[in-house]
Amino acid sequence: MTDNPAGAAPLRRVLEAARADATSADLASLASGSAEALDEAFRSFAKDHGADAVPVLTVLASERVDRNVRRAAKRALYRLAQRGVATKPLAAPQPVVRRQPERATRAWLSAIDGSGSRAAWILFEAGYGALELCSLILNDSAGIIEIAGGHISKKRLDVELAALRAEQKLPWVETDPIRAVGLVAEALGLHASVQTSPPAAFGRWQRFFGAATPATPLTPPASVDAAALERSAELLELPELAGWFLDPEAVQTDAVDLLQARESRLVLSDQIKAEREAAIIGGVIEREFSPEARRRWARRLLEMAIVFRQIERVEAAGLAEAAAAAFYDAARDVRHHPFAIGLARRALEIAGEIALGRLSAADVSRKPGPVTASGSPESPSQRA
Repeated sequence: MTDNPAGAAPLRRVLEAARADATSADLASLASGSAEALDEAFRSFAKDHGADAVPVLTVLASERVDRNVRRAAKRALYRLAQRGVATKPLAAPQPVVRRQPERATRAWLSAIDGSGSRAAWILFEAGYGALELCSLILNDSAGIIEIAGGHISKKRLDVELAALRAEQKLPWVETDPIRAVGLVAEALGLHASVQTSPPAAFGRWQRFFGAATPATPLTPPASVDAAALERSAELLELPELAGWFLDPEAVQTDAVDLLQARESRLVLSDQIKAEREAAIIGGVIEREFSPEARRRWARRLLEMAIVFRQIERVEAAGLAEAAAAAFYDAARDVRHHPFAIGLARRALEIAGEIALGRLSAADVSRKPGPVTASGSPESPSQRA
């Protein structure tokens, strides 16, 4: 016993106060009580509260508590056990490591080549923080041309990005990953509409794009900048658009007609020759720039405007937006569209070179495919 043993009632009040938080019990006050007072306080506390008393009693029965307090707590727990009350505390819950949902965290897009293809890299954070890099080549008329990729470390990603910027012919820009995923969803919709399937390798990535929705459509400027439109053919002089022209195969006959007109033995005035050439070019434009084709070329130009702005080529972006707006304007005669004239003229020149045996048709075909031509985007699988 202590010199001034405390009665059972004050000790009981200490136990009652500890019910809200067992670790907050006033150990000093409890330690000041006599063994008899402690035993009575713990006995009555356990009798009144039953299983609800167990958390407090368990804490006070630990080795860090005064010996008399500890013994009284253990006796109270024993009495409860004899009454059939479970006195063993529940095991501490194990920390749960939750599998994070797979989500796109970063993405990069290349500029668009002359066949309407572009490369895309999309970085996904998969389960437990693992990184997966999905590499695709997307085409605006054929969907997904190629897909590859796999697990990648942050260090390896940095190496790949540095090599990409140093070696690629077309500029690459970082983009909103949600938009990049939306472009893949758009490509999948294209496959569905033309009843084709993406490459077999897409199966490994399908879960990443299962809930994706197509990217928000790009909108051209509300009005056409006439001055910028007049200069829009200048875009074809840029290295990024070196491969932009109509498919030479589609204008092969027209190219032969143009060669014959230029090489005619008849004595024709320059004006008549120019009129004949303009008529051939106008016929090609009228035939090849259907409403669907106009929308496709306009979309390519708007996508390029985004790229140009990100690499701080504001003037080029403005010319591309003006050309796109004019393509979207159905009331505008496409035969007088400077950019359309440039596309047709370049295609005719190339088709003429093919007719003369100076170029291979396969080397300049604008049909989409996995083969990397000059100026076309590469995927990591091609880089490897």
